[in-house]
Amino acid sequence: MSTNLKLTLGLLAVAVAVLALVMVVNRDDDKPTVTGEQAALTLVRDNSHRLSTAADGKVTVVEFLDFECESCGAAYPDVEKLRAEYGDRITYVVRYFPIASHPNAYNDAHAAEAAAMQGKFEDMYKKLFDNQTTWGHNRASQVDTFVGYARDLGLDVDKFRADMDSPAVDARVRADAEDGQSVGVSGTPTFFINGEKFDDEPTYAKLKAAIDAALAK
Repeated sequence: MSTNLKLTLGLLAVAVAVLALVMVVNRDDDKPTVTGEQAALTLVRDNSHRLSTAADGKVTVVEFLDFECESCGAAYPDVEKLRAEYGDRITYVVRYFPIASHPNAYNDAHAAEAAAMQGKFEDMYKKLFDNQTTWGHNRASQVDTFVGYARDLGLDVDKFRADMDSPAVDARVRADAEDGQSVGVSGTPTFFINGEKFDDEPTYAKLKAAIDAALAK
């Protein structure tokens, strides 16, 4: 066997090995990086926003969302209907998961978190979804729109602006997104019920059936 042939075969073997490694890495990227008890702890942090809290802690619903996401906006009325129906019989947790292709995804999450720092997370959550068709998918920054919402909610606007721009708020939003990625979230809305990913269409009827099943256990 010539030296050139040996060299060619050697390079081919290396290329095959590298390709195999890339395929394994890519396959693993599609899977949650944390599972089981660790995943449950990752889904709900001490500082996670709870729209309701069940005294018995029996059922916890977690939603990873992007306020600019049209699918999240479509699910929002059903979610509100469920929240009104179940009240504090379930714990309902909201986590940020900004989608990079949405021009104001981080701005709207920052707005919600800045409102949370003045005790108005739920009010801003509703304000953003109720008006999504007005500000969503606009290439221009919607910060002034969100400041207007803060003013409507009676927030300290100067503090709200400062908090929206703060590294602490940005870190908080990105921490939620990282938690989502670690448990297999790739799009929004993504729901988890008692730590199990809800893979069905997030309609009122289907979410209700899953919640009722969890309550019945």
